[in-house]
Amino acid sequence: MRVDLHNHTTLCNHAEGEMYQYIEKAITSGTEYFGFSEHAPMDFDQKYRMRFDQMAQYKQNLLTLKERYKNDITVLTGLEVDYLPGHMDERVLKADVDYLIGSVHFINEWGFDNPEFIGEYQNRDIDTIWQEYFDAVEAMAKSGYFDIVGHLDLIKVFNFLPQKDLRLIAKNALQAIKKANMVVEINMSGYRKPVAEPYPSPLLLHEIRQLDIPVTFGSDAHKPEQVSLYAEQVVTLAKAHGFDKCAVFKGRERELLNF
Repeated sequence: MRVDLHNHTTLCNHAEGEMYQYIEKAITSGTEYFGFSEHAPMDFDQKYRMRFDQMAQYKQNLLTLKERYKNDITVLTGLEVDYLPGHMDERVLKADVDYLIGSVHFINEWGFDNPEFIGEYQNRDIDTIWQEYFDAVEAMAKSGYFDIVGHLDLIKVFNFLPQKDLRLIAKNALQAIKKANMVVEINMSGYRKPVAEPYPSPLLLHEIRQLDIPVTFGSDAHKPEQVSLYAEQVVTLAKAHGFDKCAVFKGRERELLNF
């Protein structure tokens, strides 16, 4: 997998391993562009993310690793930012990074992908949950803050699937992503979850291709051994849907590379 832009560090408090171990795993996997995109600080759900006072150290660590491995791989600096109105911070949204991943992990402050709160699914209509999720993705795209859509259909993580046609649920969000000129990542971490498939699903990936929205790749690794763990599967999936290029970012500027 030539490009891998979504990976984490111990600064988020739920990842393991040293940063150099992730990079060395990426090198042995044949990756040319490897990005860390740590969970960005905010004043909500703080135990699962980096603190504001750690942002400078995060950047310095990446600069050190970028120099150390410059002959073997290009190390990029990103942030994964939770789209949660009222809690996003200018220090994050205007950070000096290569790219920002916009992700939705909360529906009205309900952490729907956190196993701690899985019981809430029993209290709500599943189609309503899915629509609220994709409404948030649509709003995230319209905000104009972000370069990449993180794990587009994360709401499927526990395999609670809608009755309504997914293409209808996601239609407005996909249109907003297209209009915002964003990239959708093909995120392999879904293979490690109960849903057992990547984000986005093949059905949505078909719609993304029809709209000519670019894609990129992300391991979403929280351990070094998860880097490129399902790379062959996601690259094969992308090619099967007609993609032959993936996006990489440097200083918020996008470039499309053959893969």
